[in-house]
Amino acid sequence: MIDQIINTVPAFSTKAPAKLLVEGVSRQFSSGRGRAPIRALEPTDLAISENDFITILGPSGCGKSTLLRIVAGLAKPTAGRVLLGGRPVTGPGPDRGMVFQSYTLFPWLTVAENIAFGLRERGTPAKRRSEIVSAFVSKVGLSGFESHYPMQLSGGMQQRTAIARALANDPEILLLDEPFGALDNQTRGLMQELLLGIWERERKTVIFVTHDIEEAIFMASRVIVMTARPGRIKADIAVNLPHPRHYTIKTSPEFLRLKEQLTEEIRAEAVMAALEH
Repeated sequence: MIDQIINTVPAFSTKAPAKLLVEGVSRQFSSGRGRAPIRALEPTDLAISENDFITILGPSGCGKSTLLRIVAGLAKPTAGRVLLGGRPVTGPGPDRGMVFQSYTLFPWLTVAENIAFGLRERGTPAKRRSEIVSAFVSKVGLSGFESHYPMQLSGGMQQRTAIARALANDPEILLLDEPFGALDNQTRGLMQELLLGIWERERKTVIFVTHDIEEAIFMASRVIVMTARPGRIKADIAVNLPHPRHYTIKTSPEFLRLKEQLTEEIRAEAVMAALEH
């Protein structure tokens, strides 16, 4: 039965104390003199526990990236607040590691130097930096490429470097904004397995924005479904698929039932958005 696979999780779970709290967060953008502001995000509440892997899924323009940028401290909410470990988020910080869809590496630095960048900025001693970089180069499968520059790497290898750079700083939470969106399907699938394998070993708290339904299910312990703009949380769905997850689970009856459910949820929002334009 689908109820064995899907169940709605309350916004504020009592099972574990929240690592991250989003309380009444909304975002509006100015649309010019004399025009009503554009409402990108309706007041939103969300609680994320330690070690959760959350995917945020929704149609284009629904505010999912806006919400992630507010959590990252890269954008300020119009109203509401974000708390990480009980502390208000007022701007970017090393407690949050961010990975974007574009390959945001420093082109003049090697793979090793890119991964070490945050550690160097924080004053980590050279020997310890070298140990951490070596460990994460191995974890993301880039051994032998430490001295390569970004232009010498494929897109997938560049994103591996970006993920290693974010994780090397040991953030409290990892934030990813459609990190595999620019990759071909085969590379994308391999990157999903790589990141999920790291999470299964490291158990970092993760928020992962995507528009890909299969990706959202495969990666997540919970899928947050957002409505068409102005975005709000439509559903908060637990994914009770076993770990470690192998790519073959994508053809299992349980996975396909989840995919059917989420396809209907997203399609309804896409249709609504199309009717409004």
